[in-house]
Amino acid sequence: MKLQPIFFILFLGLFILSPNPAHSATTVTDAMGRSVTLPDNIERLICSGPGCLRLVTYLQATDMVVGVDDMESRRTRFDARPYGLAHPEFKKLPTFGEFRGHDNPELIVSLDPAPQVIFKTYAGIMGYDPVELQKKTGIPVVALHYGDFSSKRPALYNSLRLLGKILDREARAEAIITFFEDTIADLQTRSSAPQTEKPSVFLGGVAFKGPHGLQATEPAYPPFSFLGARNLAAKAAKAGKELKHTEISKEQIVAWDPELLFLDLATMQMGEGAGGLHELRHDPAYQALTAVAQGKVYGVLPYNWYTINYGSILANAYYIGIILHPDAFADINPAAKADAIYTFLVGKAVFGQMNDSFRGLVYQKIAVR
Repeated sequence: MKLQPIFFILFLGLFILSPNPAHSATTVTDAMGRSVTLPDNIERLICSGPGCLRLVTYLQATDMVVGVDDMESRRTRFDARPYGLAHPEFKKLPTFGEFRGHDNPELIVSLDPAPQVIFKTYAGIMGYDPVELQKKTGIPVVALHYGDFSSKRPALYNSLRLLGKILDREARAEAIITFFEDTIADLQTRSSAPQTEKPSVFLGGVAFKGPHGLQATEPAYPPFSFLGARNLAAKAAKAGKELKHTEISKEQIVAWDPELLFLDLATMQMGEGAGGLHELRHDPAYQALTAVAQGKVYGVLPYNWYTINYGSILANAYYIGIILHPDAFADINPAAKADAIYTFLVGKAVFGQMNDSFRGLVYQKIAVR
């Protein structure tokens, strides 16, 4: 009987030191509605799919990344991914598969150190099936909805909050959401003049799974929406439906005859003898446009570059605001504003690097005559 207190103390000690199953793992619901069980403390991860690593960079969790897809290791003349420019260390990490979510399970399981979670954007739309990937690697796969700045903004915010919860970055996730909302509100407040007083505008050269010419545009281009601009391409959207990337015929562009032309400089990837800039300079039909004749063609940063560039959207909106509402945006230096946005989102001012890639044409009038 005298030994009972000793056995009780030993038992109590073992109980305290033993891990509590209720706290050893976390279960979350991902963008596909799947319940995914994860370790409590995530320290290592990989990102699969367009934009996934961008969101993790926004969350300031780059130190957790242990591998990248081959998009991150490419070296091209043009690069309009601020998160990649701000973090060149990504290029030194081992690759685990091809871009757009085409993962290689064998490479993933060979990573050392091994990831504890795989985040995946555009799951079910492109790339490796997340359910199969989880089965083959034994690593939890969390699907994220990349969202946009239009109707899918709540989905974007849900993904940021989910990442924040998993990576212990909840305060940072809320800071990003607040930053986006405050910035959009500022743009809308500055551009509150009635739409009928604004000139007609058209954006050409938008990339979509590769570069395109002048006819490529976005009917729901967020900077135009934030500023209440008279986006001629919005007419291409069907009633009640938000249309994304589309091609407008040359004849229609000529018929619309926009007063201001904005050129998404992603089109320069097509080379010297092609693309929107070449077309504006050499096609007689485009040379007759009012915007061309009056020298009102302006260069903006790429909208899509390994999917939506949220920081560049906001930076472009301030520059376009300067053109549409010079008095309301008189205090804005577009390059400095872009760098302030990038510094907050990706941790470094990278506007100059991108501008150099695009021959100094960003946020400038472009000579096409």
